[in-house]
Amino acid sequence: MSGETRIQLNVRISKETSNKLDEIVDYYQENTKLGRIYKGDVLTDIIEKSYEVMNKQKNLNKKF
Repeated sequence: MSGETRIQLNVRISKETSNKLDEIVDYYQENTKLGRIYKGDVLTDIIEKSYEVMNKQKNLNKKF
């Protein structure tokens, strides 16, 4: 990630969604060996994985 340009996103989410994000961050923290995990890291990972899935689905739809 060094060298990447980073931007700050300011969003409003529900308390329930925030609690879920906290739980996901805790899960990542317990199950990875990367050191300290931050919410931004988790959100980046979720977005990257979702983007990959979306592109796979788009490519499958093009074939049919």
